This record gives sequence, structure tokens and C-alpha cells, in this order.
Amino acid sequence: MSTEALFSALSACHPDSVVFHGSSFEWRARDVAEEVASLAQRLAEVRVLAILADNSPDWAMADLAALRTGTPVLPLPPFFTAAQLAHALEQTGADTVLTDQPERILGLGLGFEIGEQRRGLVWLGRGIKPVALPAGTAKISFTSGSTGAPKGVCLSAEGLLDTARALKSRLADLPIERHLCVLPLSLLLENSAGIYAPLLRGAEVHLPGLAELGWQGMSGFDPCLLQQQVAAVGANSVILVPELLKAWTLLIEHSGMRAPESLSFAAVGGARVEPGLLATARDYGLPAYQGYGLTECGSVVSLNVPGDDRDGVGRPLPHVAVSINDGEVVVRSRAFLGYLGDAGTRSAADYATGDLGHFDADGHLHLAGRKRNLLITSFGRNVSPEWVESLLLAQPEIAQAVVVGDGRPALAAVLVPFPGVGRKQLAAAVGRATAALPDYARLAGWIEAEPFSPQSGTLTGNGRPVRAAILERYGAVLASLYERHPDKETTDVLP
Repeated sequence: MSTEALFSALSACHPDSVVFHGSSFEWRARDVAEEVASLAQRLAEVRVLAILADNSPDWAMADLAALRTGTPVLPLPPFFTAAQLAHALEQTGADTVLTDQPERILGLGLGFEIGEQRRGLVWLGRGIKPVALPAGTAKISFTSGSTGAPKGVCLSAEGLLDTARALKSRLADLPIERHLCVLPLSLLLENSAGIYAPLLRGAEVHLPGLAELGWQGMSGFDPCLLQQQVAAVGANSVILVPELLKAWTLLIEHSGMRAPESLSFAAVGGARVEPGLLATARDYGLPAYQGYGLTECGSVVSLNVPGDDRDGVGRPLPHVAVSINDGEVVVRSRAFLGYLGDAGTRSAADYATGDLGHFDADGHLHLAGRKRNLLITSFGRNVSPEWVESLLLAQPEIAQAVVVGDGRPALAAVLVPFPGVGRKQLAAAVGRATAALPDYARLAGWIEAEPFSPQSGTLTGNGRPVRAAILERYGAVLASLYERHPDKETTDVLP
């Protein structure tokens, strides 16, 4: 069984070596082994374990115990709405929830009752008819998707550990002894690459609460706290989404701070990263390297590393086979067992990602946007919105951007400025970003918007804009831009 490699790595640690660091407590190898064994007994009768909680060693150890017993785990993102939580719990037939927010679960009216409490986490249970899951399901990861109802992806333990082993191999030459988990553990990227991969290489994993790292819910993110945490724990590696990298880079640039010297590797994924942002981050001492992955493929598929770096998303990891079929990236792995509710299990290991891409002569993968997002203007011009968005997001004044224009004479954008940025500054940033673009890819107009967020349904947990929700929210205002110049393919900024 592939999970044995993970538990063998834990067993190989000296009993007194620190494995997990929480906000106020360290867990040594012998204590982790005892806690995982105890939790495994607790999970003996559990069919599906849902976890809704802040980052902590207890989250990680419950997940390890479930791997040990073969209990499917349902990580619940903290930004899910009540309706999304209820949907995920009902669709999976989860009979047990481990949470630090029991009132949210009890308030759903799904029949859960309070059980025991351990170190601030409450066990909730209910009686419910089992739901059929694909054989071998170890994790059910719900993606935010483009609609309100998230989709459950069933993943195998073998596939998840394949990813972890591949990351261990790809990063073997880097001095990573301490990893700081910055993203919520409910996101598969941090769960797999931030827990399993470091444990396989014997690295310490630091798991402070998300608020200590700068997460502020609907209010955004404070990069000052991230800078302080990385320096305080001497972290060698972190995983970021592009928006966090940008905020951290701007902090260092404008504050005169220096990047923590301990940091050796900052993986950046979840959405396209403009090469200029990576270059600027490195200029200020942040060793940022772009990767690419999908939930259905067990998270990370390809990754750039020092000494093997290109403008694309890196060379594929050894556990996957990546090919291009009619311009679309296709990935073969052992991770994806099927979507929740689909009849039976997947019979084919190939997964058509929906991403457009190509390989360069050195075997590095380059992406060209989402196949379904391709915009075709009324003049017949094909434009990948991610291409234009990456240039906009490279500007320090622009925090978030979504480009639209399918069936329209020209492109427009929904822009979220950084706090304190005025309209004239925003207009100048748009001009700089699009100056080198061909006429058909420039913006005919743009509107300002409130920050996209998972809580509002306009952003996925890993930082991708939910385009359908954004178009629905701002469609009328965008339409008014085109009504002013209905037949013009223009590069003028409309007021």
C-alpha cells in the first residue's frame, strides 16, 4: 500500500524530533505516532470524515489517521457558504465532522449531534444512509466551480502519495527542512504538497492558524504577518497563490523590508502567473517558481525549480504522463477516481484538463488559457483572456482582473484596484499593461469592482476568478460600455 511509505518516513524520525509546530505547541515524532494511532481507533466506525477547521497539527493528524484506516476525508473550505457546506455533506453521506466551528454545522439542520471535544476541536456525528463512493476513495475534494453547487472529486491515496513522492524527488536538491503552510489545508495543494511531501523528506511542518499568517476573511490578506511568520519560524518553503505573491512582493518593494533569508523555495500555483511578477519577486529576494496542477490529477502536475526554470509552468513531474491533444493538455495519473454521483468509477486514466498548452524544445509545459474561456470577438479574433489578465495583474495597481468580450467588437475588463489606487492611476496601469498588445487584444473599456472572494462566490479557494459569477454580477454595467460604441473595435478607454 502506497501510504506505507508515508508512515515509514514518520517511523524513521527520531522519537524526539519535531514533526508539527502549531500556534503554541510542538508535536514530536513519538507523540504524533501515538495520536495518529488513537485517532485511527476513533475512526474505526466512521464512514466519511469531514473536517471544517483552521490549520493546525490536529487537522493534519486527523487526516493521517484517516489515511491509516482508509477512511475517506472530506475537507471543507472555511469560505464555503451554508448551502455549499450542506451540499458537500449530503452528497458524500458524511457521518462525522471534526470542527472548530460546531455552530456552523449544527445550524445546517442535517441531524448532527455534539460528541467529544479534543483540544478545541469538536466531534459531531449523525446517523445517515451510506453514499456509494468509487472504490479506494481516500479524499473527496470539492471545487468551487463556476456555479454555486461545488463538485466533488474522488481521489485515491495512491494518486495523492504519487504526487508527494514526485515533489520530494523534484525538490531533493533544495535545503528544505521547515515548511510553513500558508494556504488552508482544505485546499488539496497545501494538503498534499504541504503535508505529505514534507513528511516524506523528514521536514518539519509549521501549522499556525490562518489569521496569524495574514488571512483576514472578507477583508483580504495582510502580507506583513506572512513576512513575520516566515522569518520567525525560519521557513525554507511555502506555497502561494499569485495574489499572495504579488501582495508580498509589493510589501517588500515599498517598505524597505528584506525577504527572509531562510526561504529557499516559494511554489506559486492556482492561476496563471505573469513572468514579470516572478522576476520582480526574485529581484526582491523571494525565490518564486511557478507550477501547474489540477484537483483531478492529485494536485501538482508540473513545476519549475532553480536551475530548470522557464516562462511556462515547468517540466511535468515523474508520476504523470502529459500529452497535447488538439491543443489541449491531457494528463494521465492514478489520482482521479471520478466525480461524486457519477455512476461507477473512471475506466480511463487520461484526463482532458480543458487547458490549452504546448511543450517547448526542452520539455517544459506552457499554457495558453482555458479552452472554454477562449473569447471570439465579433470581428472573428480569438483571444485567451488569461493572456491579457496576466499582463494586467503584473501592474502593482491592479489586484484582480477578469477580461470579457466574447461576441463583442472588443475586449473589456472588470478590475479590482489595490487599496488607495485612484481611477487615473488605474487607467495608467491599464495603458502600460496593454501597450504592446495587438489592437484586437487591447481593452475598449473597464469597470472597477469590489474584491473577488470565495465568500462572495466570485473566487475559487485557490485564487481563480469564477467568471460566470463575475459576469452575472457586472453584466449590466459591462453591457453599458458597449452600448456607447456598439460597432467599434477600439483601444480607447471608455469612461
